[in-house]
Amino acid sequence: MTTDAATASDQAQPDASAAAPTEPEAPDRSHLPLVRRLEAILLVADEPQGVVHLASALGAPVAAVREAVASLRADYDGEGDGPERGFELREVGGGWRLYVREAYDPDVEGFVLTQTPTRLSQAALETLAVIAYKQPITRGAIAAIRAVNVDSVVRTLLSRGLVTEAFTDPETGAIHYETTDLLLQQMGLGSIEELPPISPLLPDSDEDDA
Repeated sequence: MTTDAATASDQAQPDASAAAPTEPEAPDRSHLPLVRRLEAILLVADEPQGVVHLASALGAPVAAVREAVASLRADYDGEGDGPERGFELREVGGGWRLYVREAYDPDVEGFVLTQTPTRLSQAALETLAVIAYKQPITRGAIAAIRAVNVDSVVRTLLSRGLVTEAFTDPETGAIHYETTDLLLQQMGLGSIEELPPISPLLPDSDEDDA
C-alpha cells in the first residue's frame, strides 16, 4: 500500500526538467572575424569605448579585443599594404572611437555646410538651447535635463555643424559639447554671451506652486 502511494505521488509530481522553459541559444558568431565585428561596433559608437566594455559586448577575451584594436588602428594608418584611411581609430579618455583624420576635416566641414538646409525639429531646438546655455555639457547631462534620450538629436546637431566636441573628460571619457561659430552666424550674434537671459523665459515658480 505504501509503495503504491509513493508511486502515485511520484507520477503526480511534474518533471521539473521538462517544465523548465529553455532559453534560445545565442547565435554562433565565431565564424565572423573578431576584428570586423569590432569595427562594426566602433562605426556606430558615439562615445569612446573601453576595451573591457567592447570585450563584454563581443563576448571575446580582453586580450583578443585589444589585439583587434591594434590591428584596426594599424590598418587605418596605412601600416600594411593599403593606403592611409580618411579616418583613424583614436584613444580618448581610456576608450577607443573612430574620428575623421585631421587632414580631411576641411572636406567634411565643406560637405556638411553644403547640405540642403532643413528645419530643426522641436527636440533638436530644445537640445540646442540646453547646450547653448549650459556649455560645455555632456550628453548625459543634456539627457538628464530633457528627461529623454538625446543621442540621435546630438548627432543631428553635430552633422549640421551647430555644435562640436569641446573636450573629453580624461577620467570618465565623457565628451563635452559646445556650440559653434556657425550657430552664432545663424542667429546673428557676435558671441554666445549675447544670448538673452534665460530666467525671464522660464515659468514663474509662484505660478507653478499655485
